[in-house]
Amino acid sequence: MPLKALIFDVDGTLAETEEVHRQAFNETFAAHGLDWHWSQEDYRELLRTTGGKERMAKHRASVGRGPSDAEIADLHKAKTARYVEIIASGAVPLLPGVQDLIARAHAAGLRVAIATTTTRANVDALIHATFGKPTTAVFEVVAAGDEVAQKKPAPDVYLRALDLLGLPPEACIAFEDSRAGLASAKAAGLRVVLTPSAYTTGDDFAAADWLRADLTQASLQDIPDLP
Repeated sequence: MPLKALIFDVDGTLAETEEVHRQAFNETFAAHGLDWHWSQEDYRELLRTTGGKERMAKHRASVGRGPSDAEIADLHKAKTARYVEIIASGAVPLLPGVQDLIARAHAAGLRVAIATTTTRANVDALIHATFGKPTTAVFEVVAAGDEVAQKKPAPDVYLRALDLLGLPPEACIAFEDSRAGLASAKAAGLRVVLTPSAYTTGDDFAAADWLRADLTQASLQDIPDLP
């Protein structure tokens, strides 16, 4: 079946945002008097759990103390607001090849979508800061983690993106940076281009259809049907 759409993860795929997430978490913890501080090593391990609230609950379980579920939800809202502020400042650029590949896709008449675990507010902040446009001016479809029952590695968010596009998985290619994202996309029946991020380099990505250092390679070399 001819390629009709590209579906992108966000964090670690479009931009190297995970360090900003970690910064926003730590600043939020400090601002609310919570004696948690996540090092890069801590956060690399926590990223194996998808979703910010879920990561806080995981950390609470590991240390045996911490905020209630309701307090975690409030902390997550504050963290999201801080993340949006940092991203809006223009501190994080798109990763190599991303803007070029999306421009080539648009020029070739391919549809472009997002399937992410992060919230829509985070997506909108990043796209506006990097593309200078509203999200809907760049991506036809956005499927976010707060819109589905189960987050990655479950296939829900990719299945939602496919449903919104009205396309079968055979007509799409997914772009991911993590094992959870890879598992999610493959469970939805998608072919996957995997570009490791700073926090996922060295992980096992044997299930990916294409493993590339960045999307500059993906837009220029031997991936069938890409513009």
